[in-house]
Amino acid sequence: MVEDSVKTSGCHEVRLLIVGLGLIGGSLAASLRAAGFQGQIVACDPDEGEIARGIGMGLIDSGGTRLTEQVNDATMVVLAVPVLAMESVMASLADALPRASADVVMTDVGSTKATIRACAQRVFGQVPSNMVLGHPIAGSEKSGVAAANPRLYVDHKVILTPEPNVDRAALQRVRCLWEACGADVLEMDVERHDQVLARTSHLPHLLAFSLVDTLARQDERLDIFRYAAGGFRDFTRIAGSDPVMWRDIFIANKQAVLASLDDFEAGLSSLRHAVETGDSDAMIATFDRASHARHYFDSLLNKTSYQAEYHMQPQGKVTYRVQPGGQAQGRVRVPGDKSMSHRSIMLGALAEGVTEVKGFLEGEDSLATLQAFREMGVAIEGPHQGKVTIHGVGMHGLKAPAGPLYVGNSGTAMRLFSGLLAGQAFDSELTGDESLTKRPMSRVADPLRLMGASIDTAEGGRPPLKISGGAKLKGIHYDMPMASAQVKSCLLLAGLYAEGETRVREPAPTRDHTERMLNGFGYAVFREGDTCWLQGGGKLTAGPIDVPSDISSATFFLVAAAITPGADITLEHVGVNPTRIGVINILTLMGADLRLENEREVGGEPVADIRIRYAPLKGIDIPEEQVPLAIDEFPALFIAAANADGVTRLRGAEELRVKESDRIQAMADGLAVLGVQHTVVEDGIDIVGNGDAQKASYGGGRVDSLGDHRIAMAFAISSLRASGEIEIEDCANVATSFPDFVELATRIGMSVSVEGAHE
Repeated sequence: MVEDSVKTSGCHEVRLLIVGLGLIGGSLAASLRAAGFQGQIVACDPDEGEIARGIGMGLIDSGGTRLTEQVNDATMVVLAVPVLAMESVMASLADALPRASADVVMTDVGSTKATIRACAQRVFGQVPSNMVLGHPIAGSEKSGVAAANPRLYVDHKVILTPEPNVDRAALQRVRCLWEACGADVLEMDVERHDQVLARTSHLPHLLAFSLVDTLARQDERLDIFRYAAGGFRDFTRIAGSDPVMWRDIFIANKQAVLASLDDFEAGLSSLRHAVETGDSDAMIATFDRASHARHYFDSLLNKTSYQAEYHMQPQGKVTYRVQPGGQAQGRVRVPGDKSMSHRSIMLGALAEGVTEVKGFLEGEDSLATLQAFREMGVAIEGPHQGKVTIHGVGMHGLKAPAGPLYVGNSGTAMRLFSGLLAGQAFDSELTGDESLTKRPMSRVADPLRLMGASIDTAEGGRPPLKISGGAKLKGIHYDMPMASAQVKSCLLLAGLYAEGETRVREPAPTRDHTERMLNGFGYAVFREGDTCWLQGGGKLTAGPIDVPSDISSATFFLVAAAITPGADITLEHVGVNPTRIGVINILTLMGADLRLENEREVGGEPVADIRIRYAPLKGIDIPEEQVPLAIDEFPALFIAAANADGVTRLRGAEELRVKESDRIQAMADGLAVLGVQHTVVEDGIDIVGNGDAQKASYGGGRVDSLGDHRIAMAFAISSLRASGEIEIEDCANVATSFPDFVELATRIGMSVSVEGAHE
């Protein structure tokens, strides 16, 4: 039987007629049978043997070779015949349609929709409203009903290309048909479908046929095929497909196939030139871009984690189950700083020369930034164990990407990219995942427009951002209404391309990684008091970057030690930039036994080892000037507050409401599950803590992280002082910033199990 992923309840056709009982039509019948379809399935095929086989296999109830005899009372007709046979079959069907049910719906499975639409227009005068053109993206090198596979469509895409006049009920019935087979049903217009399929299916088949034919005609062909490795066999496997079917497809979709072939030949010519001239940068740009794109696009299409795909990590719906109690002991080095990882790629790409990056965070967001620059023509090697080599193209060397730049869940990337792209000569579009498309971007779009940028946003100032190239930017003096390092960095990056001076004043100190790193790349940024500025028109010079460990990631282990009696943890090589140490200042104010050791400077950034041992915490009123310096660390600090003696009060933290989740409410909901007293206000929260180290501070329970990685990790470390097991739902996004969190948590003495993931 087809597994539970197949939906059976929505398809209620009384009599389904499949015209063309080959692999596709036979597999449709097999899928419906396996899913418990209750209607009658009949078939029409010119080969009597195929009809007999279909009946013998139990796939169809009856069938024959004459369409007019099989169409009687059909409620749905599926045309599964070769593309070049479609018009004659439609003509026969048009004559026989009066015999069908009054509410009959017609659909097809052809892979060239413009040709099939034209057939329908010639036969019927227009595409009938009860006809829904479609294309299942599935197949096999085998053919005929004997090869029918009941799982052929499970988790595969079916693209429907309905016309504007389509009957919505008919469209829904065709959708239900394919969903009953376990398919993921999408909609697309005909022209877009044919362009996409020409590139993703038709062109690869054309190349496979050509390559195998070329090699098969050589004198050494026996040795070539005898010693061919798996990669050759995998790629050329599709050359075993039905030649007649593919001849028909290439004829029917000629223009789109030729256009995609032109693009391929241009790329191949460039690569040939790189090989001839020994241009290693050009070869690396092509090979590395292709290698990482393979993983990246898989993740987008499958709605899985790019990083999980890249590192072969568990993916899917992830739940943490954390046992109460445990220890917090040892030396730990957490991943590299995400903010600096983003900026190192951005500035390295715009620099002249080669930038070597060490300590790069190989998390989802940073990998998305890497991929975006690859798509803009930058050669990037790695990452390999935190090392990345960027072959800079200079301030004006970026190339127009082929499509929208996808930045995943990263608000940092989207806001910084918007400034950088505002100064380019080409148009661009920035998009992200479902969570990111709900976050406000007006805070960067509005000041960029004041500089002369042309930016369109979706409703409410949200992504996607569409940026028109070629704008003449002018420097501005901008007073930020709210402290934000992302907005400041965005405007400084735009200022690189602006005429004159760009000056930004911030109402409270924010992280200054962009200013420090720009200076490190030889681009002067000045600061006086609460204002920083730069002059447009300069250049960046490549140099080495050693990314310190991320203090935001270190925070979870700082809090783990701060709340656990007997704890002693040292966090190694942590960035302690003065604009990022709000968490250290706040924990110290709460009474934490915390000290910095081995303080040093690496690439202009202060770094230290942080040792923290357990000491009783007390509730405090968190100073508002510390809030911007610890904005990402508050989920973990809320757990510290729940273990402190007395009340901890937070105000001035409205920014927490527009992070990956509403972090104030999300944490409050989780604290309520554990039994922690608290009061939520618009810009903060009051948390009543337990100062008694001799007893658990709260209970256990099931917490929803809402897909927010920091919420998930915060409640994981809360288990150290819980009385019962804590189950944390929706934790897959921990990979965005801290891929090794569970491993390191286990190393210090916590008990965390991961459930619901699949390899």
